[in-house]
Amino acid sequence: MKTLKNLFLNELADMYDAERRVVKALPKMAKAATCEELKNVIHAHTKESEGHVTKLDLVFQAFDEKPRLNKCEATVGLLEEGDEVMVEFNGSPAINAALVSIAQKVEHYEMASYGCLQEWAGLLGNKKAADLLQQILAEEKAANETLTKLARATCNREALGEGEASPKAKVEAKLPSPVRGIRPASGSPDREKVASRK
Repeated sequence: MKTLKNLFLNELADMYDAERRVVKALPKMAKAATCEELKNVIHAHTKESEGHVTKLDLVFQAFDEKPRLNKCEATVGLLEEGDEVMVEFNGSPAINAALVSIAQKVEHYEMASYGCLQEWAGLLGNKKAADLLQQILAEEKAANETLTKLARATCNREALGEGEASPKAKVEAKLPSPVRGIRPASGSPDREKVASRK
């Protein structure tokens, strides 16, 4: 009969695979980012995720189990979607907002999974495992909160493609013809034409 312990170990193996995949994916996301602060956040979370893999090793040990992997289809899907979005928005003023969105989708999945694992470890009477999982959960929540603050402070507004938010926006703002979503710069030929008609 399958019990909570079986469910716990299956989910733990899923997250062990997920974290290893995330560790490989984050540097690619950092490279795609044009916002230095976002790059720094991603690099910092890469180190945290490496630490999560180590902590998950200890959780397996706390249950006298050898670490094992279950292919985490949810994480595979989220990261594949992320790859597609990075290609589509590469060079766009929206790239940083897109990267935050990708990262937060993964964070939310991880928070849900670690929340369950931490609760189940407690019910199974394994305080050491529960404490380790609580530490990981707290770091995932903190990373998500940091991403939210960064998105609200810069990335989302930058994605509008206006003002001085991104190098591409700056170049397009200097073009003589209007670009969708970007107003012509003051003193541009287009504005002078409009002014001469009045």
